[in-house]
Amino acid sequence: MQVEELLKPFPIKEFHPFPRAMLGPGAHELIGPEALKLGFKKTLVMTSGLRGTTIVEKISESMKWHGLDVVVYDQVESNPKDYNVMDAVKLYQENDCDSFVSIGGGSSHDACKGARISVAHDGRSVNEFEGFNQSENPKNPPHIAVSTTAGTGSETSWAYVITDTTTDPDNPHKYVAFDDTSVTTLAIDDPVLYYDCPVDYTAQCGFDVLAHASEPYVSRLDFPPSLGNALYAIKLTAENLRQAVWNGQDLKGREGMMHAQYIAAQAFNSGGLGIIHSISHAVSAFYDTHHGLNNAIALPRVWAFNMPTHYKRFAEMGAAMGVDTYGMTDVQAADAALAAAIRLLRDVGITERFTDVTKDSYSKNRLGTGPTAFYENAKVITGDDADVDRITRHVLGDACTPGNPKECTFETVRPVVDHCMNGDLDDLLS
Repeated sequence: MQVEELLKPFPIKEFHPFPRAMLGPGAHELIGPEALKLGFKKTLVMTSGLRGTTIVEKISESMKWHGLDVVVYDQVESNPKDYNVMDAVKLYQENDCDSFVSIGGGSSHDACKGARISVAHDGRSVNEFEGFNQSENPKNPPHIAVSTTAGTGSETSWAYVITDTTTDPDNPHKYVAFDDTSVTTLAIDDPVLYYDCPVDYTAQCGFDVLAHASEPYVSRLDFPPSLGNALYAIKLTAENLRQAVWNGQDLKGREGMMHAQYIAAQAFNSGGLGIIHSISHAVSAFYDTHHGLNNAIALPRVWAFNMPTHYKRFAEMGAAMGVDTYGMTDVQAADAALAAAIRLLRDVGITERFTDVTKDSYSKNRLGTGPTAFYENAKVITGDDADVDRITRHVLGDACTPGNPKECTFETVRPVVDHCMNGDLDDLLS
């Protein structure tokens, strides 16, 4: 065998650092004391505002009660935009802040990570740091990430995702930046803060967890330390997502999903992702739709696409989802896992095709309403040939695509994207 064959595609595995974390009901009450221990004096809170709750106000008041100065930037958007990051950087600099707290889901945490790196580089555009470890200064301001959803895992990962609206306004680009310096200083996952998460967001974020867990379990990186967390996160999601969605005040369901979020992110942190995420990033770039929703729609199609490369591992995922696989072949058990995922998607009420997503498909949907003129013209997901082509091209350029277990070319990926747009999930069931 040629040496170069032995060295590809991922000869060296890298275990990325995790932050210290506090998980469990009541953990958010320790934000003030923990901030003081970390030396915070004047903090920029970055959040979407979480309007309709009092979470941001209560945490801010608690921090002030502990003697901290607090400045709030509450304009972070879903699929955080480059201008969200740079507006926050400006506010941070104008107020001579020394630290960050992000409150919310992945958008708030990701925007905050980008802002920290920009601040550490004299306010340079966050878009300059797309890719792998592009930052030069490792000394970022400290950051406490407080989760109010269970999906992102951004509070514990080395990745953040930003939408570049400025480089080519007619072709927005959602990219992933992987940077060891972006890891937060402290992660707080408190299921009490998750109680107010709406039904539709709970469901969509739950499928973000399932994507985070299932992709590293079959990834080309094949990183053994990730496999246990990945499989257990799948189990936790199957056991708890329905309860978290339909009975939001249930502590077991909420806490189970918080734990699933946390360990799923730790699985992909070093184990890698695949084209569930690549498709999701592409659709978000062009339509500003919710990341978790996109993952949910893409997941069954990508599982079906990838299963021939890893029937045994998909069979193991089926068992983790509670499927009785006794007596089944690996192929039969993998098929059963796919059926279980589709059943879960339908049980929690998620739209099944991108072309079925409309303005009122879920709360706070921004389809066709902004933030730029480009998005105002994208009122309907067309799913026509041109749409499928441009999304496929975006997928092939995504940083998650090389980790996908099955070879990705325009010819192999385009049918998957087309099915996400126009296909029927029942077509995937044998």
